[in-house]
Amino acid sequence: MPGYERGERGLRRRALVAAGVLALTGILGAYAPGAQASGKPATATGAPQTRLPRPTGPYAVGTTTRHLVDTRRKDPWHPERGHREVMIGIWYPAARPGWRSVPAARTAPHMEPRAAAHFGSPEGAGQVNYGVPAGAADWAATRTHARVDAPLVRGAGKRPVVLYSAGLGDPRTWNTSLVEELASRGYVVVTVDHTYDASEVALPGGRSGGRLAESVLPELAAKPGTDAGAVLRKAMKARVDDTRFVLDTLQSRSRRPGLPRGLAEGMELRKVGMVGHSAGGFTALQTMHDDRRIAAAVNMDGTLEFPGPNGRGGELGNVAQEGVDRPFLLMGTDEPDSGDHRHQRSWAALWEHSTGWRGDMVLDGSRHGAYTDAAALLPALAERHVVPWETVRKDVGTMRPERAVAETRTRVVAFLKRFLPAP
Repeated sequence: MPGYERGERGLRRRALVAAGVLALTGILGAYAPGAQASGKPATATGAPQTRLPRPTGPYAVGTTTRHLVDTRRKDPWHPERGHREVMIGIWYPAARPGWRSVPAARTAPHMEPRAAAHFGSPEGAGQVNYGVPAGAADWAATRTHARVDAPLVRGAGKRPVVLYSAGLGDPRTWNTSLVEELASRGYVVVTVDHTYDASEVALPGGRSGGRLAESVLPELAAKPGTDAGAVLRKAMKARVDDTRFVLDTLQSRSRRPGLPRGLAEGMELRKVGMVGHSAGGFTALQTMHDDRRIAAAVNMDGTLEFPGPNGRGGELGNVAQEGVDRPFLLMGTDEPDSGDHRHQRSWAALWEHSTGWRGDMVLDGSRHGAYTDAAALLPALAERHVVPWETVRKDVGTMRPERAVAETRTRVVAFLKRFLPAP
């Protein structure tokens, strides 16, 4: 992978990248009292609409959504509500409309309407995590480039599967730009919503035809004496358990009925990759440590430790203590808590104890949100004076946002092509 060995404009090769405590406790801290605006969200009618960048791969993109219930465990956050429920999105290379009688299909929204409304509310991740004022953006109007339930493209054999886990408090949809790019390059990408961790998860059922599971993190953060380390350990266990359950489900032919044409048979599940941002990056590496089915992982700016008292010190996750023997890529930013292994002990421990291929990069001028849809969507809101440019600089950095999108896509695709090649 030449880009990892020689310098390129805007990139510095580092021995390791770490996100520090920011990736977990910083987001949890955003839910503390005083971080949220009061009052009801403004109406989205007439609010500016945003657009995701078009994927650049050779394939059209299809998507479908599934509701999964893990009957082997109670929900860790709300055990009184019964078994654990998880929503997943599946994104894949699709046959194009008009090819061999493939019908046209509607284009998928970025977020389901109920989820979008909450995402843009005072309690949602749009404001809490990314500083977009409640009601200021019409999140429900943002469209993807994927067609709902389109058939899988035919030919070229089975498609490798990549799991995606979002950051703490973010929904599974908050990296659709990257996910669509991977699907357009030939991968089947499964995005996982970690219920009651994500800002909101739209579930089926209920009197109105659906339920909205809102994050428990605001309430926990507002409670005096909350042990952030304990909360984050619980969140990480739930995330890893969710991921392994999703893998179990995908690998069971009896549990894959009703998928779009060709998709159930077209997934290569003997080797699976995983990508995640922030806490999702921790999830990707920890799942690879715990489950041999994960063959390669990408961690985008996620620390691998749990905070101690007052957010200081803390305990390394066992993936950092023990390392892994399969390839991983670490993608860092210019955040104060990010950087190379000499400045962050959890990534130094991972690097030292791992025996597989190790790669890393830092995106100059970037901030923590540069590896998410913030880079694709916030600049348009700033251009329309919905948010100040300072918000974009705080979330994405001083680099050009379009370069953040391009570099994220390029680096993740290059890594996966090397260790999990698509046909």
